Amino acid sequence: MLRWLKAIVGIVFVAIGALWILQGLNVVQGSMMSGQTMWFVIGVIVALLGAWLLWTIRPVRENVSVG
Repeated sequence: MLRWLKAIVGIVFVAIGALWILQGLNVVQGSMMSGQTMWFVIGVIVALLGAWLLWTIRPVRENVSVG
């Protein structure tokens, strides 16, 4: 259950972070956030947090020795 929650939150954070990055870079226009460097920085932080959440749910591979 926790893995699903982490996955959903991670995906949402990456998506929102990407949107805020694009707004901060003035690629997506039409809001007060457009062209503001602060929203670029916040977007990078949120996107990285989401990526970290997604990274933590990956299956752990154990070393298996043969022989």
